[in-house]
Amino acid sequence: MTATRASRKSKVSIIGAGSVGTAVAYACLIRGSADSLALYDTNAGKVRAEVLDLNHGTQFAPACVIDGADDLAVTTASDLIVVTAGVKQRPGQSRLDLAAANVELVQALTPALLDLSPDAVIVFVSNPVDIVTYAAVRTAGAEFAPRIFGSGTVLDSGRLRFLVAQRVDVAVENVHALIVGEHGDSEIALWSSATIGGVPALSYDVGAGPVFDENACAELSAEVTRSAYEIIEGKGATNLAIGLSTARIVEAVLRDQHRVLPVSTVQTGAYGIDGVCLSLPTLVDGRGATRVLEVPLSGGEAEGLRASAQALRGVQRALGL
Repeated sequence: MTATRASRKSKVSIIGAGSVGTAVAYACLIRGSADSLALYDTNAGKVRAEVLDLNHGTQFAPACVIDGADDLAVTTASDLIVVTAGVKQRPGQSRLDLAAANVELVQALTPALLDLSPDAVIVFVSNPVDIVTYAAVRTAGAEFAPRIFGSGTVLDSGRLRFLVAQRVDVAVENVHALIVGEHGDSEIALWSSATIGGVPALSYDVGAGPVFDENACAELSAEVTRSAYEIIEGKGATNLAIGLSTARIVEAVLRDQHRVLPVSTVQTGAYGIDGVCLSLPTLVDGRGATRVLEVPLSGGEAEGLRASAQALRGVQRALGL
């Protein structure tokens, strides 16, 4: 990002006008994340309808110009591009099952987007996000790594924070907890560093002993992992929360906020892991996803993180990445 980007008009393009893409657009609109939004989708009627619907609400939201088309040129000169396009996850299907089709799409899409917006930061949301992001970086070149990253476990961490806050009846803003690793079945909750109002979660006591014993931690971790499947089973897709969490990532970049978020990046040695995309607490600013922070891990957490990395490497190898 140039030094002046945070102070000039900002453009965000969203690739895919399905349930997730439109949720991202809506969240960005009502939060005032950008000065202009552009939606791209191969379905011309769908993208036109979504743009009309959003524009009809602009008088009730922060000022924003909204455009859209079935021509990728609508994304030209974007500051940030959010990619949500891809095969939709079906009930009972894991994110990794989606890998082959979405990787092929990303390998064609990434160079085209960079040709039109050579200075853009690209945030991938399409699942399986870790595999898709790795494929995009491999396609674009390692030099693009800070500017190409995935939404990762930002939403998963939000789910964990919500569940912890609900369990102890405190505001979710006072809970700090991270999910790391794959955005999917092998993700790891970092209970050893979780805090509630500054108190370590593992020693949080309301008078009857620690609230988060081994069983409670395992139960909440499992609930985070299965929550997406539950939502997909009930309504067909997860979209509202991922729209909000993605808007938060957008703002961290466009406003150069230096936020630490568990986004998915190509790892280059943190915790001894490299050659794979997964989520770790990472500094996100106007340049993209820059520096990984190595928070202390328990033995079990470190082992789980390595297993998550290995699972993702297996998929990458199977896809020739």
